[in-house]
Amino acid sequence: MSALPLPDLAQCATEPIRTPGAIQPHGRMAVLAAGDGRLLAYSSNWASAEEAQEAIARLPVDSGSLQAGHGPAWLGTLALAGRDHDAAAHRQGDFVIVEYEPAGPASGLHAPIYSVAREVLPQVQRADSIATLCEIVAREMKRLTGFGRCLVYRFDADGHGEVLAERLDAGYESYAGHRFPATDVPAQARALYLANHIRLIPDANYEPVPLVAASGAPDPSGLDLSFASLRSVSPVHLEYMRNMGTIASMSVSVVSRGRLWGLISCHDHAARHLPFQARVACEHLGRLLSLQVQAQEDNAEVAQRLALHQRVLNVVALMAETDGSLQRLADPDLALHRLPDASGAAVVLNDSVWSIGDTPPAGAVRELAHWIAARGGEMFCSDRLAELYEPGAALLPGCAGVLAISISQVHRHVVMWFRPELVQTIQWAGDPRQKLPGEGRLHPRQSFDSWQERVRGRSAPWSAAQQSAVSELRQALLALVLRRAEELAGHAVELGRVNKELEAFSYTVSHDLRAPMRHIAGYIDLVMEDNARRLDERSTRYLRHVKDAAAYAGKLVDALLDFSRLGRFALKPQWVDSTALVEDLVDELRQQEKGRTIEWELARPLPRLWADPLLLQVAVRNLMANAVKYTRGRHPARIRIAPIALPDGPGLEISDNGVGFPMKYVGKLFGVFQRLHRTEDFDGTGIGLANVKRIVERHGGTVWARGEPDQGATFGFVLPPPAGEPAAAPQTNNEEPA
Repeated sequence: MSALPLPDLAQCATEPIRTPGAIQPHGRMAVLAAGDGRLLAYSSNWASAEEAQEAIARLPVDSGSLQAGHGPAWLGTLALAGRDHDAAAHRQGDFVIVEYEPAGPASGLHAPIYSVAREVLPQVQRADSIATLCEIVAREMKRLTGFGRCLVYRFDADGHGEVLAERLDAGYESYAGHRFPATDVPAQARALYLANHIRLIPDANYEPVPLVAASGAPDPSGLDLSFASLRSVSPVHLEYMRNMGTIASMSVSVVSRGRLWGLISCHDHAARHLPFQARVACEHLGRLLSLQVQAQEDNAEVAQRLALHQRVLNVVALMAETDGSLQRLADPDLALHRLPDASGAAVVLNDSVWSIGDTPPAGAVRELAHWIAARGGEMFCSDRLAELYEPGAALLPGCAGVLAISISQVHRHVVMWFRPELVQTIQWAGDPRQKLPGEGRLHPRQSFDSWQERVRGRSAPWSAAQQSAVSELRQALLALVLRRAEELAGHAVELGRVNKELEAFSYTVSHDLRAPMRHIAGYIDLVMEDNARRLDERSTRYLRHVKDAAAYAGKLVDALLDFSRLGRFALKPQWVDSTALVEDLVDELRQQEKGRTIEWELARPLPRLWADPLLLQVAVRNLMANAVKYTRGRHPARIRIAPIALPDGPGLEISDNGVGFPMKYVGKLFGVFQRLHRTEDFDGTGIGLANVKRIVERHGGTVWARGEPDQGATFGFVLPPPAGEPAAAPQTNNEEPA
C-alpha cells in the first residue's frame, strides 16, 4: 500500500502534484529557513533531525547565491551511510531545499555535459529539419542515459503527443509514428513541465517518503516542491507507468516560444537511477533541441510570411489597377484562392456571390457568409467547420475548413477561403478513450497496444502565417476601399457642382426661350390674319407648320423648365396615403378621358409611402397618364395599380394592356426626350418618365419597367422608409374595380 492517500475521481483534476508532502526514497531532503539556515523539515528516511543537521553543516548552503524559480544548484559530494552523495540546493520562496542523491563515478573532463558540448552540439547545428534534430537527440539521449527506449514527441494543436523520433533496445515496443492522447499529460502537469524542465522516476514501485517538521517548525505538507528533483509524483502516473511496462522513466521538456512544444521521454523495464551530473547533461540537450526547434520554426515562419506578404502585395496591386470593387477579387488573374493555399475562394456582398476555384454552391456560400458575419469579429478560422456550423456537414467532403475575413458588418461583405476534407488515419498508443474507474479513485488506461482511428470532417489546419496574411489583405482592402471612397467623394463634389451649373444653365435657357417661341407663334398669327386673302393654300399650310413647330418647341421648353425645377426642389418627406392619392388621380384622369372606356383596378390596401407629397403626386400622375395614353385604341383599356414590397421598401406598380415596348430599349425609357413611339401616334415631350426617375431617385428609391410589344407595359417604383423603421408590406392583395 502507498504511504500517501490516492486521489479519488473528483480530486484528480486538482491533485496537488506540486505539494505532495513527500519525496522519492532514493534520496534525502532537508528544508532550511532562507534567512538563518535553521532546519524546518526533513525527509523521514534520515535517522534523526540531528543527522540531517550534521549533513547540512558538512556542506554549508549560501542561500544568498540561490535564485528563486531555478532548479537545484550543485553543492558538492559527501559520504552518507557509506556511499558518496551529490548535494544540490534551490530556493523556493522563504525556504532553501537541499537534496542528497547517490553520486555517480567521478568523470572530470569526460563528464556527460562535455560530451554534449563537443559532439552533439555541432550535429544539432547542422540539422536541416526538425525531424533530423529529433533523430539526433533521441540517439544521444539514449547514449547518455542508457534507458531502454527514448522518444521525442511534440504536442499538436489539440494537445496530443505525436512521436517524431525513437531509439530502443530489443524487447521494447516501438511507438514510432504513434500518438499519445492529451489526457496522458494533464494541464497542471504541462504547466509544471514548463517550470521544471526535467523529471526522473528511478523506480515506479517506490513507496513515498513523507516530510516531517523539525521541532517547533510548521507542517511541511504544503511545501512547493516544483523544482525538487526528488519530488514524489502522482500515484496515478506511477500506475500509468506500470501499465505501460515502464519501471524507470525520465522526461525532459522541449520549450519553444514559451510554450511546451514537446517532451523527450525515456523508459526502462527495470529500475534505473541517473546521477545529478548526467541529468544536467540531459537537461542541456533538451535546451539545445528547444533552441534549434524554435530557430527552425521561426525561420520557416519568416519565409512563409514573406512569401504570403508578396502574394498579398500582388493581389492588392492587381486590385489597384481595376475599379476597386471587391467582387474583382474573384477575377482569375488574382488567383485569390492560392493566397492561403486554399482550394477555392468566394466574395460575398449581401446576397451576391462571386467565386473562384472549388467552392460550395452559391446558396450555401451565401448562408455561411451571413452566419459568419452574424458572429461578429474581423476573422473566422476553422479546420472543422461542421463541428461549429450545423449545415456544414452537408458541405463535406468539398468544404471542411473555412478561413474568412469581414470587410463590413453593415453590408455583410465577407471574403472566404475553403479547404476540402483531409481524411487522417491516426495510430494511437492504446485506445485514448479507455478509462477505468474503480475503488473510488481514477485508474489510468491499461493498454498501450496500437489502436487506429480514422478522423474525418477536418481540413488541413490554417497556419498562423496564413491567418496573418489574410488579415493583412483585409487591412489593405479597407485602405483601398477608403481611397476609392475619397476619390468618389471628390468626384461627387465636382459632379454636384457641374450638375448645379447644368441645372442653372437649363433653367436659364428654357426660361429665355419661352418668349421667342411665343413671339414666333404670335407673328405667324398676325401674318395669317393680315394676309389672309393674299396667301395661297401652300403658304398657309407652311405657316401653320411653323406655328405648330413653335408651339411644340414651347412645350419642350416648359417640360425642360419643369425638369430643371425638380432638381432644385427641397424634399419635405412625410407619410403619404397612396390609396387616397391614386383614387384622386383616377377621378382626375376620368374627367379628362370622358369619351373612353377605361377599367381601373386597384389592389387595396395600397401602402403608405415616405415621400414629398407634391413630388410623389407628380411621379404617380406621370405613370398613370402614360398608361392612359398608351392604351388608346384598346376597347376596353385596362389599367391596374397594385402594391409591391421589396427589401428596399414599399411601392406601386402600374400595369396596362397598351402598346407596350421591346425590352431591349428599356434603358432609353427614362432618359430626357427619349421616345419609343412616333409623335404622330402618341403626343408628348418624352420627359415625363425622366421626371419620374429623378423624383424616385431623389428619395433614394428604385424605378423599373417591363413590357412586350402589343402586350402592355408595367412601370413600378419603391421608396425606402425613414431610417430606423422597417418597410411595411401590405397584408392583403384584394383586387377591386375602382
